[in-house]
Amino acid sequence: MIFEIVFTPEAEQTFDSISEQISLAWGQKVLCDFEDKMLKSLSLVSQTPLSYPIIFQPLELRRCILHKNCSMLYRVMGSKVEIICFWDNRQDPLF
Repeated sequence: MIFEIVFTPEAEQTFDSISEQISLAWGQKVLCDFEDKMLKSLSLVSQTPLSYPIIFQPLELRRCILHKNCSMLYRVMGSKVEIICFWDNRQDPLF
């Protein structure tokens, strides 16, 4: 079963913010590599959403590490995967 991927407004905003930081700091090639990793991860999450660990049990929030500096946080809701946000792992811990 393929799960539908749904982005929250915060996910869109945080992805845009991280993409802009990458582009400014390291250029278009690194940004394209990051976007490729994100798309591959989205494909994997849509096929096997329970394969990544839960990091916050009350919300069943899961984390997919895209890069050592960036994670994608999501939760499974029925037949949908809701992408909550993209997190810069260098920030203060979420929980």
